[in-house]
Amino acid sequence: MSSSPADAAPHAGKVRGIHVQRGGPDRQVTFRTARFGEAFLDLSVAARKVSWGKPGHESAVVSLFVDGHYATDVVITSNQPTTREFALGSLAAGVHRLRVHYSAPRSARQAGAATLRHLQVHTVSKKSPEYAAARYAPVLYGRNVTGLGGRFQSAVTDTPLVAWHEITPAAKRGHSIIEYSVVWSNEDGGTDTPGLMARWGRTTDIEWVYRVEVNRAGHRVRASGVYQASGHQTLRFKGRYDGTHPLLETCTSNNNMCDTVDDPMRFALSTRDVRPVEQPREYLMDTHPWTYQVMAQEMLREHKIETPSDPATPAVGDQRSYLYVAFDHDTTPAAAQAGVGLAVDVRLAGDPTTYSSDHQVPEWSVNRDVPAATTVELPVGTTPADVVSASVRRVPIGLSDNGATLTVTDIDRAFFLGPDYLPQASFVSWHGSQQLTAASPTAVLWPAGAVS
Repeated sequence: MSSSPADAAPHAGKVRGIHVQRGGPDRQVTFRTARFGEAFLDLSVAARKVSWGKPGHESAVVSLFVDGHYATDVVITSNQPTTREFALGSLAAGVHRLRVHYSAPRSARQAGAATLRHLQVHTVSKKSPEYAAARYAPVLYGRNVTGLGGRFQSAVTDTPLVAWHEITPAAKRGHSIIEYSVVWSNEDGGTDTPGLMARWGRTTDIEWVYRVEVNRAGHRVRASGVYQASGHQTLRFKGRYDGTHPLLETCTSNNNMCDTVDDPMRFALSTRDVRPVEQPREYLMDTHPWTYQVMAQEMLREHKIETPSDPATPAVGDQRSYLYVAFDHDTTPAAAQAGVGLAVDVRLAGDPTTYSSDHQVPEWSVNRDVPAATTVELPVGTTPADVVSASVRRVPIGLSDNGATLTVTDIDRAFFLGPDYLPQASFVSWHGSQQLTAASPTAVLWPAGAVS
């Protein structure tokens, strides 16, 4: 096992791979950190006979302990290597011991041995500008909602995949707000599956979970922590901490939080990723493309996919037949955005049909003035070469048109998922300024120069 040269001294014995199996002994390795700070573990994980899309094979669960302290569970969803990063908490300089335990009760009954490779520890020190965000990141506990599965629900459904943080100025000068968000593999409650694809461009669930204010020195402002509770309420955090890390639990079918924890599963996802302000939240899925594969496999296993796929129906079809689009637009006046949305229309070569992201359901258009994502369902087998044009359309929501103007400024990417459900290369990009009004509600943006 090794440590990052910039942050920690490498231990003499590097570990090529760790193998643990059901009923077998735990494995232990040591690593050395050169300075005090928040530690993170990078690794690649895989497990035999595991497939998130196959009942009874969903995952193998490995629990990690550092110096005897329970750090995190790792839900391994594939028999192919997947790169992950987890938080190990605050560690002093020196030698530490990592213990790897195969959790048989949490693993699928058919899951085989797990392999962990390329283990590397990074330490974010007090002097790093990342330290405050690393220091106050939440730790999530699993879901055990009655009627939504067994004791270890997060090992088979709606599992947390990746997390990130964003920093914005606070009201008080020199203070900042740090917000932490999580991507789950799906949500068993909340927005229906077709609505997720149309309004959000995916069937994962993405939610902010915790916010905290820090002062100029990077210290938490007392009683400033809040979390997203049931019903999307924002409530003051009154729960327990593991050191400086608040403990939260997924406690609703749509992945809202409680600040009282009682589930046995623990997830200390790395929150070191940052979302660029010009990108939608789905950017974090784009940078971790394996999340699309997990997303699609869960839809198949839970029988949420229409067979055969038919783009003429609003039901969600084969997710490889969708064009995944990210764009940005603004509404004028801003207060009117709730009453008007944006949809994306696609035309194909030799096909008279116009395929629409909202399936002509106004409530499924995108009506938020932030970088956003949507999808357009197309016939199975459609390739980038078949796409003739991509248009945007202004969609009034409600009984009357509020007259708002939409200004579209970007299409950042558009791609298909490949045969393995992983994103292929984006082939559509447009940057400019196009106004959509009640009198002129549509415009072809790609290819440039096309006529509406």
